Amino acid sequence: MAVSTSLNSLSIIAKASPAKNPTIFNLLKTPSLKTQIKFNPISKPSSRSLFTQPTKLRPKTQNFQSPTIRSLFTGIVEEMGEVKQLGTADHGGFDLKIQAKTVLEGVHHGDSIAVNGTCLTVTDFDTHLGEFTVGLAPETLRKTSLSELEPGSLVNLERAIQPTGRMGGHFVQGHVDGTGEIVGKDVEGDSLWIKVKVDKSLLKYVVPKGFIAVDGTSLTVVDVFEEELCFNFMLVAYTQQKVVIPLKEVGQKVNLEVDILGKYVERLLSSGLIDSIKSS
Repeated sequence: MAVSTSLNSLSIIAKASPAKNPTIFNLLKTPSLKTQIKFNPISKPSSRSLFTQPTKLRPKTQNFQSPTIRSLFTGIVEEMGEVKQLGTADHGGFDLKIQAKTVLEGVHHGDSIAVNGTCLTVTDFDTHLGEFTVGLAPETLRKTSLSELEPGSLVNLERAIQPTGRMGGHFVQGHVDGTGEIVGKDVEGDSLWIKVKVDKSLLKYVVPKGFIAVDGTSLTVVDVFEEELCFNFMLVAYTQQKVVIPLKEVGQKVNLEVDILGKYVERLLSSGLIDSIKSS
């Protein structure tokens, strides 16, 4: 970041402190930043500029742009893949290698694949071995439950939707809002009730009969228990065979992404839009 004027300039250069060996533990810590200030020599004004009228400065207008959505998913899991390798790579980053089949059809470097609801970028793949690799950033490990995976773990997989595809579930960005803890599993007939405890900051976006993505699976909320900070949903027999949620035990975490429409509504209300409409 650099700040400059016509007479002098002040440059501020932010340098990250050297990273240690990026094990899964120190990746979960927020890196510190050191700031170094460097002064540049003052430039002399030209003689011509002394006789010319200064131009009027126009106030700069800041353009607010909404975050670009690079990929979009539906929450309809295409297959379950198996974790083959998880850990620090030779290049110093943190890699996750998964064995799969369906999501490798027509895959390219840079493609987006949702792994347990987390949008990740394909960095390497081998269609003959049926494997692909994605990189995990420290923030991803902090925000999701992917750090709990181990070789042999099964994960939900879904490729980004194409414009010609069907929207079978709901709009899922693959941006995990947080994790929840499974606190109950009950069988009713051939269906399975799952009860999840979640932080209060996320529970406000969860509504009965509304959408929610759990480990990347588009599901319908049945009930919300405000006092318990919980919500529940039901999995039919077919869904139980296609996703990883039934394989998890009470006490394990699941990735959660709330319906983006609720966030937009909250944003509009907090911006004072309704009040301005009433007063007009």
